[in-house]
Parts: sequence; C-alpha cells; structure tokens
Amino acid sequence: MNSMKYKGFAARVEFDAHDRIFVGHLAGIRDIVGFHGTSVEELETSFHEAVDDYLAACIVLGQPPHKPASGKVLLRVPPEVHAAAIMAAESAGKSLNQWATHVLEEAAQYG
Repeated sequence: MNSMKYKGFAARVEFDAHDRIFVGHLAGIRDIVGFHGTSVEELETSFHEAVDDYLAACIVLGQPPHKPASGKVLLRVPPEVHAAAIMAAESAGKSLNQWATHVLEEAAQYG
C-alpha cells in the first residue's frame, strides 16, 4: 500500500487489478472521501480535487474538516516498556516525548 499527501491530508492508495485503476481514500479522518485514476498523474489530480472538494463542502455545511491528528497521543504500555523507554530516552539525551516522537517518525516512514 502506498500513500500521498496534500494540504495536511494523507491518502491510502491501492491498485484495483480487476478494474485496472488506482483507488484512494483519505486516511485518518472519520468522513469517507475517495478518488481514483488510471494513471499516477490522474490519481494525483483526483486526490487534490477530492481534498479541495472536501474542504469546500465543509465550508458550505458550516462544519470544520476532520483533521487526521491532534498531535496528542496517549499510550498505555506495560511498566517495563515504559521504564525501558525512559532509559533509552535518557541514554539518547532526550526527553521521553522527544525520543518517542523520533521513534514514531522513523517507524512511520517505513510502515
């Protein structure tokens, strides 16, 4: 699976072998916004139009667009994992938040 980004929104993209088209959906929001294209260029244009149309529809409806993330993450992990993360952060000379941000960024790039 591949992804695309535009105006702070990301999309999941897959190839539909039956219809021989690329199909995408905005990721990380509650609303369902889809798009498709037969080429990379058409897919990218369709993605941009879908985001722009979504934002315009939100204005018309008087509703704020759903944002993919707030920037706050609450995790529940076993105490031993928490302790190990604190030690790893201190060893790296970072706060737990800085260390976790770095680890999540690295993981998200390859996910």
